[in-house]
Amino acid sequence: MDGPDDMSAANVSSHFLTIAEVAAAMRVSKMTVYRLVKSHAIAAVRVGRSFRVPEEAVNDYIRRATEPATNDQTDDKTDDKPTD
Repeated sequence: MDGPDDMSAANVSSHFLTIAEVAAAMRVSKMTVYRLVKSHAIAAVRVGRSFRVPEEAVNDYIRRATEPATNDQTDDKTDDKPTD
C-alpha cells in the first residue's frame, strides 16, 4: 500500500509545531525559539521559508534544560588543591 495514507515508510509519527506555538508553549519570544533552532538546541525542519518543530524536540529540550546538575560539575570544587 503506497498511498498517502501509508505513513509507515516515512515514519511520520510526530506532531509539528510552528515557531509561534513553541514560543507560546515555552512562554518565551519567537526570537528566542529562532535562536534555539539556529544553535541546534532544538531540532527543526525547514518547510519553504518557515520552520516546523517536532513536539518531541521541544519536550527533549525542556527535559535536558531541567535535569539536575551532574556530579561532574560539583566535583570540580574538590579537586586536589593544596592545603596550608
